[in-house]
Amino acid sequence: MTPEPRIRAVGRALPENYVDQATVFAAIKAIWESHPDSAAAATATAKLHAMQRTIGVDGRHFSLPLGDYVTKRTFAERNGAWIDVGLGIAERAAGDALARAGLAPRDVDHVFFVTVTGIATPSIDARLVNRLGLRPDVKRTPIFGLGCVGGAAGTARASDYLRAFPDGVALLVAVELCSLTFQMDDFSMANVLASGLFGDGGAAVVLSGGARPGAAGPRVVATRSVFYPDTEDVMGWRVVDSGFKLFLSNAVPKIARDRMRGDVDEFLAERGLARRDISHWIAHTGGPRILEAFEEALELAPGALSLSWSSLRRFGNLSSASVLFVMGDFLASGAARSGDYGLLFAMGPGFCSELVLLQW
Repeated sequence: MTPEPRIRAVGRALPENYVDQATVFAAIKAIWESHPDSAAAATATAKLHAMQRTIGVDGRHFSLPLGDYVTKRTFAERNGAWIDVGLGIAERAAGDALARAGLAPRDVDHVFFVTVTGIATPSIDARLVNRLGLRPDVKRTPIFGLGCVGGAAGTARASDYLRAFPDGVALLVAVELCSLTFQMDDFSMANVLASGLFGDGGAAVVLSGGARPGAAGPRVVATRSVFYPDTEDVMGWRVVDSGFKLFLSNAVPKIARDRMRGDVDEFLAERGLARRDISHWIAHTGGPRILEAFEEALELAPGALSLSWSSLRRFGNLSSASVLFVMGDFLASGAARSGDYGLLFAMGPGFCSELVLLQW
């Protein structure tokens, strides 16, 4: 039987520009109030103001000082900032994770890089080879387009690799600079929501194969990918001259409420488990309505998603990096005991979900 991979450590990194929610909203209001389409801008501003009381976010980290977003308006300008800032965040998150795992960059056999907020060729993982001092024979897998599900999916794909190479070490790096996708001329509800919800940051996870000694973290017992047919229009990007323009359906909480329970129950039943056997729930911080839908669908006890709620409040939704931030908080808490099961899960564009069963 192939030994199961382990999660050894999680590292995190954030841009230095932290801004409280009231300041962010005031800056957006000032931008929109000067727009020629005053009626549409006023409606969007009113929606943003109403949302400030319910979004559950105290503040967020941004790649750039707020004033710079007005001057960087083209896709090229925004994407250039994404490469410059994102590479630094990726380097810091990866270095943090490796240090926590007690490993050196040259121990890494495969790097998985996940993002949905920028593009680069060579990809960010290639640029990390020199920055971190990775081996010249390191394998690289850049993954684009998974959005909020990417952190969970990247963890699953890294564990898949380690089942084939049980002596190996995999490094997953997720960097999302969501603020660089803000569209100043878009007054849709999707852009209004994104303006109040999404933040910037990066996370890295070090995993090792089950045959490699010295690992102390949870085992990745099993994973499950679930694709929901005919849901491609639920969320994603439309590429416009100014960059990535979000489209987002209000059906997302309903999909979570309708599908998550059955998906989780089926996944666990195949391993002789039920929801009552899961001691720890590590959920993507999609937003208040998403977390509430998870709690309702899975019939979770009060406080079961407290770390997800806390991460949402402190950082906002970091897309693919969010669930990894929650995992980092959970590992730091020391709450797990030997034999405990945990479920790491997220949903994202496709529309789809990813489930990762852990055991300590």
